[in-house]
Amino acid sequence: MSEILIIDDEAVIRTELTRLLTRHGYQVTSAGSVGEAEQNNDISAFDLIIADLRLPGESGTSVIPKSNGTPVLIMTSYASVKSAVESMRLGAVDYIAKPFDHEEMIMVVDRILKEARLQRQNAALKSVVQREYPVKGMIGACPAMKEVFSRISKVAPTDVTVLILGESGTGKELVARAMHERSHRSDAPIVTVNCAAIPEELMESELFGHEKGAFTGAVGAREGLVEAADGGTLFLDEVAELSPAAQAGLLRVLQDGEIRRVGSNKVRRADVRVLAATHRNLGGRVEQRRFREDLYFRLKVMEIELPPLRERGKDIIALAESLLERTSKQLNRPLMSFDTQTLEVIREYQWPGNVREMENAIERAVILSDRNEIAPELLAIESARVTASDELGSSQEVSLDDYFCKFVREHEHQLTETELARRLGISRKTLWERRQRLGIPRKHRASRAGHGAR
Repeated sequence: MSEILIIDDEAVIRTELTRLLTRHGYQVTSAGSVGEAEQNNDISAFDLIIADLRLPGESGTSVIPKSNGTPVLIMTSYASVKSAVESMRLGAVDYIAKPFDHEEMIMVVDRILKEARLQRQNAALKSVVQREYPVKGMIGACPAMKEVFSRISKVAPTDVTVLILGESGTGKELVARAMHERSHRSDAPIVTVNCAAIPEELMESELFGHEKGAFTGAVGAREGLVEAADGGTLFLDEVAELSPAAQAGLLRVLQDGEIRRVGSNKVRRADVRVLAATHRNLGGRVEQRRFREDLYFRLKVMEIELPPLRERGKDIIALAESLLERTSKQLNRPLMSFDTQTLEVIREYQWPGNVREMENAIERAVILSDRNEIAPELLAIESARVTASDELGSSQEVSLDDYFCKFVREHEHQLTETELARRLGISRKTLWERRQRLGIPRKHRASRAGHGAR
């Protein structure tokens, strides 16, 4: 039974309203002033407070900051738009004029109490969800993921710069968004920049903006992405791909909170929190003089490293089942499941493309399946399974890089780049990046055909 506190200096109104609310199943307490209500009751213990605006001593709105979140309905015989707006501005949940209609009062009270219950239920549910799955879209109970969730909870409320590390497809952008949503900047934008997707010659302009005439094609001044994130969060994905000039500009942002548009001598201020992510070894790139050392240390004030899927143990099956349930709903299919053999394949597969690869494989399987149980062949991962015993001999230990090199060299003559990437469970972009890193130049199919003709 909901408990309601009535505060009104007119005894007739208190009596009439008490009878009305009691008839409708509410437990009612009344007082003639805010002081009397405070003296005899714990104001915050009620489910709703109905207070007259004009009271002896303190006004009815003075109870709002004392209610500790309990909704306050203001009533008054001095009905006016001005007093209504002022009451709502001070935090009243609603406003009703005297003399009030009984049905209207009950309807307003019912609505306020229902909304308050829903808010409490949503808050409780959100608390449970955040405790079980601290990052939206990420499931994990292995020690490495628990450490990731713990770091996010500790670091998110601060303005510290964070470097997020992990292989492609491990969820680095999800971590960045979780930190933004839990920060004091959550009402401001988070601007995501894929540094690898921006041509080097345009990178400075994209990040810091440019003035009219700064270069050929600059027909007008333009705000950069750093300025667009002012007051919020700037997430630099694939930060290792920043050009030298862009690295220098980013260092200025981190050190002094300043930016300078291309073609301008004017310094602008930018209040942004920088989060950066990469799958590369930034320390190694510093040693190779491909990344500024001072910027590297500015970025790695705090590090969060995401484990690859193959090292997450039981998380693999839990994640696969969660993705299957979500995909089934998205595609309007009946709730589906994996058969026993499919679960074994999922458990044994190395998932070089990590969660993103698993997501794509499951979506494909759901689309192609003619029944409610997913068979292993529908995942299309069996042929690309990375096992040292199958490929290089059971007695030889190999890394994923070793496997990548061997697989590409053995199959690049028969497969296109798209087919190679699909067999490896990675994107064409990642295939190209790994070729560059491991020194495996791409073989052009036309030249191979010509060589075979000779």
